[in-house]
Amino acid sequence: MAHIDVVPAVGEWVHPPFEGVVADGVVWGRGTLDCKGSLAAICQAVEDLLADGFVPARDVWLSFGCDEEVSGDAARLAVEELHRRGVRPWFVLDEGGAVAYDAFPGVPKPMAVIGVTEKGVTSLELRVDGNGGHASTPAKFGPTVRLARAITRLDRAPMRAAAPDATVELLKRAAPHARPPIRYALTAGVRNRALLTRLLLAAGPEAAAMVRTTFAVTTLSGSPALNVIAGTATAGVNIRILVGDTVDGVIRHVRRVIKDPQVQIRVLSAGEPSPSAPLDDAFALLTAVTEERFPEAVTSPYVMMAATDARYFTRICDRVYRFTPFEMTKKQRESIHANDENITIAAYEKGVAWYSALLRRLGKFDR
Repeated sequence: MAHIDVVPAVGEWVHPPFEGVVADGVVWGRGTLDCKGSLAAICQAVEDLLADGFVPARDVWLSFGCDEEVSGDAARLAVEELHRRGVRPWFVLDEGGAVAYDAFPGVPKPMAVIGVTEKGVTSLELRVDGNGGHASTPAKFGPTVRLARAITRLDRAPMRAAAPDATVELLKRAAPHARPPIRYALTAGVRNRALLTRLLLAAGPEAAAMVRTTFAVTTLSGSPALNVIAGTATAGVNIRILVGDTVDGVIRHVRRVIKDPQVQIRVLSAGEPSPSAPLDDAFALLTAVTEERFPEAVTSPYVMMAATDARYFTRICDRVYRFTPFEMTKKQRESIHANDENITIAAYEKGVAWYSALLRRLGKFDR
């Protein structure tokens, strides 16, 4: 799987974002990593194998969505069609983790992380209505102030934290390759899940997101003018739900901590965390191909923080994985959805070889 659509280009770019400039061994452009690069690599691997007369040991379906970035219907409709035809894949592979350099502090080796699940995505609108009026005669505790209090209460009351199984396994595999003293901390942490959770919470927002449902207030709306009191104030909250939490539990938490019946809570979209795929023969196949093509990397499962089209395919398949076989530096990963997104030609060619090796080895692993 991959998707055709991309997000808009933002900021100043070294090269125009939609011209596919190739310079000094690098392809520059929006979508090179997310994820037209993998789409092109999949197609190139398939076409090269077909040109060689190769016939895969199993049926291979290619599913390229057109509206992943806006949480559209293409992938869901593809699943409905496959379900109608009675197709139940052995495993599904979509975009996701990469061969990531500088992925974890104190671990010099690159981490080839394969998503076995992903967080759920839910969006809420908080709304407070009032009388509005002229800014020269403000009433006490108007809509914007009440909304601000609700946001502050939500920010100060996170949900409980816990390390999912895939996160524990990720750090277990990373620990032997870490430098002291991080190696000792990780080794102790994987033996004690509560300790590991506390370590990740203390390690910064990215690490904390691995063990907690997160709430991000992203949009705000109030008065249309400086001298007008808002009659209505709204805030959008984007929530990434940890494996083990639920949409219902999240909404109950929001109502409980805001503790104000005048703050209306409306669910704009709701998505549960994806079921966790097993670490069985299908995962072993992905691991074997990755270790063959990227022998310097540590291959591991992990929980994907972002949402992908793969979540829809859990309806027809128990083994849904998320991995993009491209080497990416930290700077490159930060360019996804930002400016100067790029991939090296060498990394792209390695990705093509990875997809080709995967297709060639399908018959060597039994269900």
